[in-house]
Amino acid sequence: MRNTIEKIFVQIWPMMIICSVITIVLRVAYLIKNRQTIVFHKEIFMFLFILYIMSLFYVVTFQDIDGKNISGYNIIPFKEMFRYPLGSRLFFKNVIGNLLMFIPFGFFTSYLLREIKLRWIFIITLIVSVTIELIQTQIGRVFDIDDVILNIIGGVIGYFLFSFVYSFNRK
Repeated sequence: MRNTIEKIFVQIWPMMIICSVITIVLRVAYLIKNRQTIVFHKEIFMFLFILYIMSLFYVVTFQDIDGKNISGYNIIPFKEMFRYPLGSRLFFKNVIGNLLMFIPFGFFTSYLLREIKLRWIFIITLIVSVTIELIQTQIGRVFDIDDVILNIIGGVIGYFLFSFVYSFNRK
């Protein structure tokens, strides 16, 4: 898992720096122009969300294509999840990876919407995940219902994590 994260970072750091500078300059200019107060922790949080979205975009669109056109689909729930031996490298990459990849999505979405209702986070995560899977069929990757299930579970975990932090912060 660590090697995968390092590989992704090595491949996307130039894009991240360029987009980061553009985002920060535009955001600061907007705040100054509109005479708004800069709330540092909120700005950092939004910046982290943008970095997360860029990383997510890279992972779901550019990884593992290698010029092969393997477009297809799996609509049988849990078929791919249980294909890998528990604890194997492929299990961690495909099952745990999809789950972990959407925990920040649920957390950030809950924070941005200040939404305390699980159903909205569930619906938003479902829509985003299905959209990603449908787009992947057009770029030579596979639509996998297991990815949707794992992404939703990750989003829900992110929601509960946000709810815990939010309730703890309120006390």
